[in-house]
Amino acid sequence: MSWIPFKIGQPKKQIVPKTVERDFEREYGKLQQLEDQTKKLQKDLKKSTDADLAMSKSAVKISSDLLSNPLCEQDQEFLNLVTALDTAMKRMDAFNQEKVNQIQKTVIEPLKKFGSVFPSLNMAVKRREQALQDYKRLQSKVEKYEEKEKTGPVLAKLHQVREELRPVKDDFEAKNRQLLEEMPRFYNSRLDYFQPSFESLIRAQVVYYTEMHKIFRDLTQQLDQPGHTDEQREQENETKLSELRALSIVADD
Repeated sequence: MSWIPFKIGQPKKQIVPKTVERDFEREYGKLQQLEDQTKKLQKDLKKSTDADLAMSKSAVKISSDLLSNPLCEQDQEFLNLVTALDTAMKRMDAFNQEKVNQIQKTVIEPLKKFGSVFPSLNMAVKRREQALQDYKRLQSKVEKYEEKEKTGPVLAKLHQVREELRPVKDDFEAKNRQLLEEMPRFYNSRLDYFQPSFESLIRAQVVYYTEMHKIFRDLTQQLDQPGHTDEQREQENETKLSELRALSIVADD
């Protein structure tokens, strides 16, 4: 959202008090910042959910590829291990999809709807600015005729311009008053609007990671060898790797 005032000649009379103009710029600036933050948050959430889905889909692809590994045909223990992993990855992917769907429905979509209000607000500000420029233009004409010699034609023209000025002034003041009243109200409503969405985001994450804890706890219980520590497993792997390196076909020349 941007606001670029028109450039015209300024009347000598200060038709909008500086305090009013400062109030308007302050409130409008807050809404501009809110729009930017809303767009960024929506974009970041979309990137996050896309990355989450890509992660779980990749995990399923890896476990599926392992199932097609020839080792699974030759070693029942390895087949059981990979099957348990594949089941866990598919469960993880399913819960991840549910989480992403929930975030899309209760967080991203409300953000998108909230953001759709800003173009209308921007248009209202432009209409207010156009009304202000019309007001200034006619006020300048009034001042010009007031400074001239008071002849019949000048007085007639002055009366005509004053009549033109009255509805334009009223129109600007009405638009200005409405925006000054409603912009703070709109800005302050953001908390009530977004709080349910962010609560839903937290709940979706809590449910997902609770299920992940269960899935990987079950997987660990299926895969763990009783009495084996991480250090022992690492030592076994190093021993097996040393045996592989000792083979002539992989020995250094």
